[in-house]
Amino acid sequence: MSQEHETKSFFGASKRLLFLLLCLVTLALLYVKISFIENETAAFEFLQDRPEGTILRIINGLRFFAIPLVYLWKFTVIAFVIWVGCFMFGYRVTYSQCWGVVIGAEFIFLIPEVLKIGWFMFVETDPSYSDVSAFYPLSLLSLFDYYSIDKRWAYPLRALNLFEIVYWFMLVEGIHSFARKSKKYVWVIVLCSYVLLFFGWLLFYSIVYK
Repeated sequence: MSQEHETKSFFGASKRLLFLLLCLVTLALLYVKISFIENETAAFEFLQDRPEGTILRIINGLRFFAIPLVYLWKFTVIAFVIWVGCFMFGYRVTYSQCWGVVIGAEFIFLIPEVLKIGWFMFVETDPSYSDVSAFYPLSLLSLFDYYSIDKRWAYPLRALNLFEIVYWFMLVEGIHSFARKSKKYVWVIVLCSYVLLFFGWLLFYSIVYK
């Protein structure tokens, strides 16, 4: 019964297929954002015929190549942390299964990218480069003036958003789909592993930022 449920679960799908799909969709969204939003800002148009413009184009190119590498690093670390949490609480969930859960949950972060593209293509059609960089829908940063806050808080406030919370729920659902035990204990695992790491990283970032 458990094996049948695991097979039917979204988190039990082929990890290679999910990873490839995630990379392709992320690449497509990044291409649209760069080509139709960032490259149309006044700052980029001013710099495009200067040496700085060439540097920006090189950086943008590297962003495409970095997508799978960033995902690999992120998934490896988060899956390991969650797997250790499962092990500490006596849950028989493999590292490979944790990897699949993390990949599946990552799809939630494509939604804010789509919203961001839609916002700057159809609502605020003449943004500055800083406006594009600072915008993150349904985040705490949207409650503050980006230009007036200490920049050390910009990333933490952007990272604290509704989609991050939904991500926690997806991690819980994914671990639960394999462990098939009380979700209450799965929540404890996720809170004591990933969420603790997440807030620890934000604290570290805000301390070392200069």
